[in-house]
Amino acid sequence: MKQTILTLALIFTAFLFYAQEGNAVKVNLPLEQKYEFTTVVDIEASAVKSQGNTGTCWSFSGSSFLESEIFRETGEMIDISEMYNVRNTYPAKAWNYVMRQGKIQFSEGGLAHDVLNSVKNYGLVPESAFTGLKAGESKHNHALIIPELKKVLDAYIKNGEKSAYPNWRASVDSILTVHLGKTPNNFVYNDITYNPKTFLKKTKINTSNYVTLTSFLHQPYNSSFILNIPDNFSNGNFYNVSLNDLVEITDRALKKGYSIALDCDVSETTFSSKYGIAVIPKNIDDTKKALTYIVKETTITPEYRQQEFENYNTTDDHLMHIIGMVKDQNGNEYYKVKNSWGGNSERIGNNGYVYMSKAFFKLKTISILVNKNGLSKGFKKDLNL
Repeated sequence: MKQTILTLALIFTAFLFYAQEGNAVKVNLPLEQKYEFTTVVDIEASAVKSQGNTGTCWSFSGSSFLESEIFRETGEMIDISEMYNVRNTYPAKAWNYVMRQGKIQFSEGGLAHDVLNSVKNYGLVPESAFTGLKAGESKHNHALIIPELKKVLDAYIKNGEKSAYPNWRASVDSILTVHLGKTPNNFVYNDITYNPKTFLKKTKINTSNYVTLTSFLHQPYNSSFILNIPDNFSNGNFYNVSLNDLVEITDRALKKGYSIALDCDVSETTFSSKYGIAVIPKNIDDTKKALTYIVKETTITPEYRQQEFENYNTTDDHLMHIIGMVKDQNGNEYYKVKNSWGGNSERIGNNGYVYMSKAFFKLKTISILVNKNGLSKGFKKDLNL
């Protein structure tokens, strides 16, 4: 009798209903559910841009993050120059590479805190004052910059002042000027003349208001440390929190109107810019289906997250900007993530946004950058902020 009851219970939970027609039984399986999203939180953000043929997602995401911060502070949406931050960061990368005698990565990559470092040292300028594009160009292409810079730096590292580039700093500046242009000393914005520092003052951005958070097991929670990832050339500090706290902090900040700069891994086939979705299916056979239909996702533990980081399945390969939250028809929440690969096209859907599940966020996030005022008093106390 118990076995019969168990069997009937399993049948009942597996099917929506059944209908008997004569001696045949017609079984109707549950319909697969396509994603239907509704808005939970939507923070004001600038239009989606394309980083073009560059590895400067860190500046596009960081600049977009600052644009939302400026709007929150001033009510004005200002199109910030991404390439101004890039132009000012390359010399710092070059210095680091030379002083470490070429024993580190030298690439286009960076992190969100590199934008803040640039802003702190050199101020801000609008896109109209510095595009980083040559006359007649409309798309960014940095394919030649790193090879040309590396040629100069490697020659100096090998032969010093006897090399063909004894004044490597001047050579670096010359290469950057050829490809990106000279940075402006003064410019006009809305009929007012500014320099980068006075323009920064106008935006009300204070770089000391921001903190980078992460969650890993190889460092104690509620402590700060330098995360050893290739793009952390500037040795930025990361505050370590539990994985659940990382999600709670993100949710709380968004609901209070503070957006998030996100560093994560997007190498999974279930991160799709075309479908605008990022999920972690529990069943590998659901990989393709998960791009358009709701599927059961993997439960992400701190141990699994750490494992995927240490075996290089999770790397710091892309930065984006979280500007809100949505939920599907079953109540599952996703982060609304602004990408920098352009708007709708054959390869890009969802207007350039990606809806990222919390399972994907838990597994693939390297770090988040957030305004400290978006944290609760308890978290700020725990982190000594």
